[in-house]
Amino acid sequence: MKIALAQLNPTVGAVRSNSEQVVNAAHMAAAAGANLVVTSELFISGYPPKDLLLREGFVSECETAVARVATQLPPGLSLLVGHPACNALSSGRLVNAVSLLANGRVAGTIHKQLLPNYDVFDEQRYFQGAEAVNCLKHEGLTLGVHVCEDAWWPAPGTDHHDAGTGPSDPVSQLAAQGADVLINLSASPFELDKPDRRLSLFEHHAGRHKIPFLFVNQAGGNDDLVFDGNSLVLNRAGHLVQQLAAFESDIQVVDLAALPTTRLIRRRVREEDLLGALTLGLRDYMTKCGFSDCVLGLSGGIDSAVAACVAARAVGPQHVHALLLPSRYSSEHSVSDARLLAERLGIDHEVIPINRIHTAFEEMPTIGSELASRPAGLAEQNLQARIRGALVMERSNHNGWLALATGNKSELAVGYCTLYGDMAGGFAVLCDVLKRDVYAVARYINSVSESGELIPTSTIDKPPSAELAPDQTDQDTLPEYAVLDAILEGLVEQERSVASLAQELPSETVRWVADRLDRNEFKRRQMPTGIKLSSRAFGSGRRMPIAARLEIDETPA
Repeated sequence: MKIALAQLNPTVGAVRSNSEQVVNAAHMAAAAGANLVVTSELFISGYPPKDLLLREGFVSECETAVARVATQLPPGLSLLVGHPACNALSSGRLVNAVSLLANGRVAGTIHKQLLPNYDVFDEQRYFQGAEAVNCLKHEGLTLGVHVCEDAWWPAPGTDHHDAGTGPSDPVSQLAAQGADVLINLSASPFELDKPDRRLSLFEHHAGRHKIPFLFVNQAGGNDDLVFDGNSLVLNRAGHLVQQLAAFESDIQVVDLAALPTTRLIRRRVREEDLLGALTLGLRDYMTKCGFSDCVLGLSGGIDSAVAACVAARAVGPQHVHALLLPSRYSSEHSVSDARLLAERLGIDHEVIPINRIHTAFEEMPTIGSELASRPAGLAEQNLQARIRGALVMERSNHNGWLALATGNKSELAVGYCTLYGDMAGGFAVLCDVLKRDVYAVARYINSVSESGELIPTSTIDKPPSAELAPDQTDQDTLPEYAVLDAILEGLVEQERSVASLAQELPSETVRWVADRLDRNEFKRRQMPTGIKLSSRAFGSGRRMPIAARLEIDETPA
């Protein structure tokens, strides 16, 4: 049997468009000689559909679409497609389903058994898990079809966050039923290093059971999640023999009767993955929300420079607009660096000094006296940031452009950002990128640029500064970023205690960072949607209280 892996990019809720996309893919696969096409998890509804599943008529429309797609397939071609369904045998509870479409009808359906309920996943809110898994018979083959999380238990070296919650091992059950091939339909969101973890997991399954393993993942961005594709084919020895593209749609055909025996080596580059995820996440957010253009403040600093480069890659430089908004404290090199970057990228840019607006506030009787009492104090610094935010939002509102916030994860973690100022916007491009990785991506962008250096060297090399006070640098307020990022990685991504980290890093600094992290949850709750890149991002997967006070012993043992 020749099977086409259809790694496609659905839009959440777009049942009609998603159905058309899968039919078009089926015709392409048939032309390439495929007998069976496999799509990703919940493709008809798009993933994650969230509370659309609760809307009256939505799931039934998805089921109607599945039946309609069955009648539109090319002759002789079958399809495995993911979709939500109503389980008539269980009081109408919803299930995460995969249907086999053949000969113009639904020939069989299986349900997902393990429902993830951690981080960004809350499938137990909507679905009922299958009590058992069963193979599908098709054209003389026994297909071990299963859905995403069903392949994540048990696996060597995984914890409960990877492995679901329960003793069931769906893959082993399918193997015991005589599966000729294991087929996993997934919507597996991207995280740094996750493609390698997935490969290790699937190598374990294929090698353990001596059965070929096919993994079909979704590609594209939906809200804060990016799906990286990277669909895989492993032979019965557990060797990777075929891999689809990263961060883009792709369709490839594999012949089960003639799988390669040579292991495919894929070496991943961390910065390449980061840039790919950022680019796809922004592009799809804009496209699926109906934006053609975006606008951002370009300061001459490293964060806005990387954000501008990502935007130009995502939607084309002709659709990116930059405002250079120097204050009385801005250095001339910051303006020149920003202008040089804009010219190299070929993006529209305009210089709008904010000093006259700043002065107007100072001359207001009710505000000026307060600003004069603490020149270049916190209120005046925030005022400048808010003037800039207002100008960016005015341009966004007037033209219907998406406003980009450019703050990084390190700053957002400790509140080194201004509500309604640099946090203003509709999408936070770098909100899950630590400062060290912002620099790494900047250097990578320059290394792969066909036209030479894009981001000026001076932007990368100079001390980072908000330039909201005389001779200001970030390190006037923050620890060195190398130390700050190490602490944040421990506190946020590894959920380590202050006491534990204080044994490895400067204890006073650890306590300061932890305090600022907790105190600034209210700011992060108001930040725009951004792109999840790490195992623990600020956003839908990290649910911390605001009105809280942690009273536990954090004294090092």
